[in-house]
Amino acid sequence: MYKRVRLKDTVEVPPQFLADVTPELVKRLLQDKLEGRMDEDVGSVVSVTEVHDIGEGAVLPNRPGVYYEAEFDALTFDPRMQEVVDGEVVEVVNFGAFVGIGPVDGLLHVSQISDEYLAFDEEGQQLASRESNSTLGVGDSVRARIVTKSIDERNPRESKIGLTAKQVGLGKHGWLKAERERRQATTESE
Repeated sequence: MYKRVRLKDTVEVPPQFLADVTPELVKRLLQDKLEGRMDEDVGSVVSVTEVHDIGEGAVLPNRPGVYYEAEFDALTFDPRMQEVVDGEVVEVVNFGAFVGIGPVDGLLHVSQISDEYLAFDEEGQQLASRESNSTLGVGDSVRARIVTKSIDERNPRESKIGLTAKQVGLGKHGWLKAERERRQATTESE
């Protein structure tokens, strides 16, 4: 879920910029420091949008810059447990599909995609069912639910989000559309 949050953080202003410490300068420094960083409390910082307050500067021994505490707004993405998300398949591997949800990827394990057995087609880079000829490949849109979340603040790329699509209303968008059309046709014929 995307959220706009008010945060505080300390930013180092290098000596060459000390003559003109402006909100725009502090915003650029905060963007360099925080954007893309993962935090357990606020999620992934997508963008620093506006600086509201810059505190008094502090000098630390043996450090060339001056440190300012700033209050600012940021756009964050914080995936929540049990949240239903839409995303796009960005990679397919033999054990499942990685789905881009906001600025992070979640794993849709092969056992959580369908009740049918899905085989990995390495040449076609897709998972395919022999029963229904259904496939899931790169670029497919998917609706899934977040079932596990492990955030690694030190190495955001190592954070893990687990997804499931094995419930009514979840799965590849094309499969969901076909199911709605089938139900509608059944209802109209009765």
